[in-house]
Amino acid sequence: MRTHLEFVSADFPAYQGEEEEINPGRFGKRLAEFLAGQLPSNGFTVKNIGIEDWGVRVEVENQAFPLWVGCGNYEEFENGFLCFIEPSTPHVRRWFQKIPTEPIVEQLASALENILKSSGKVSSLRWWS
Repeated sequence: MRTHLEFVSADFPAYQGEEEEINPGRFGKRLAEFLAGQLPSNGFTVKNIGIEDWGVRVEVENQAFPLWVGCGNYEEFENGFLCFIEPSTPHVRRWFQKIPTEPIVEQLASALENILKSSGKVSSLRWWS
């Protein structure tokens, strides 16, 4: 299941004071805003963008279970970023039911890859295995 996508881009720098909202050295708001603007044309409705202590969360509308994309800088590379999809497991449990997540997570993964590739703003895209 494709859930973690790393890449390099100089097009999503931190906003002035962004690390004060998140944590020192952490940012990803420009990337989250970019994705939130592109996801609707790829079949996903964005509910909101929220700041977390590790980066920024883009919440996507989904009836069966909470679905979101985390965005943050990835210090492994200069200008590195990591996007990850939650849930990252093939199923979730809700009210004693086992709900499969893989079909919608894979659609979201394909949308993310398509958005980033077609933007011309990123390089070195790689899904974690």
